Amino acid sequence: MKFALTHPFACSYLPHQYEQLIVLAGNADITPNEYEALLNAGFRRSGDHVYRPHCPQCAACQSLRIPVQAFRANRNQRRVAKAGQAVKHHLADTDHQEYYALYARYISARHQDGSMYPPSQEQYQQFIRAPWGNPMFLELRLEGELIAVAVTDVTNHALSALYTFFSPELAKLSLGTLAILRQIELARELNKQYLYLGYQIDQCEKMRYKASFTPNEKYIQGVWY
Repeated sequence: MKFALTHPFACSYLPHQYEQLIVLAGNADITPNEYEALLNAGFRRSGDHVYRPHCPQCAACQSLRIPVQAFRANRNQRRVAKAGQAVKHHLADTDHQEYYALYARYISARHQDGSMYPPSQEQYQQFIRAPWGNPMFLELRLEGELIAVAVTDVTNHALSALYTFFSPELAKLSLGTLAILRQIELARELNKQYLYLGYQIDQCEKMRYKASFTPNEKYIQGVWY
């Protein structure tokens, strides 16, 4: 595998900061096992781009994973699970048109200031797909209606939560948290060791929620703590 270092660019999460990424070059040729090894080395993917922060003067982004067998829900997570008892989940191995319709509603309502806006079919497909394997789609449905989708990569020993989108008008159900709880449940059912949640950034309010899932492990200077 070959890697490259990007030029510095404005950080997406911390104001007045610049970020650099180590990116995998020629990533279309990696195997699922190599992808899992990269997850274990703190990498993340967006579409077929596999990357890890490598900022000379900042170490705020820390890859976070949950050892699912040891996970214990806190009071708020138990409340979310109870409120979502009527929500059923189903694991699908192919994309469906209704997923994009929900994705477009979610991005248009929640992320008009982000790089994914305005949503498009092409951008959606580029974002979720990877040439070395297809993700799974964890559907959440309420009375048969699709209300959330958690796009999830499956490896030999882990699940990796790529992205979750949901009905914006049902924010009171905390569907982002509920989706993680269901992914933990799924990982246990599939006898996986970890659920990877991407990067935890303590200084960024919208990224702090991941640390509330405990116990968890963070990748710091080449070691999982």
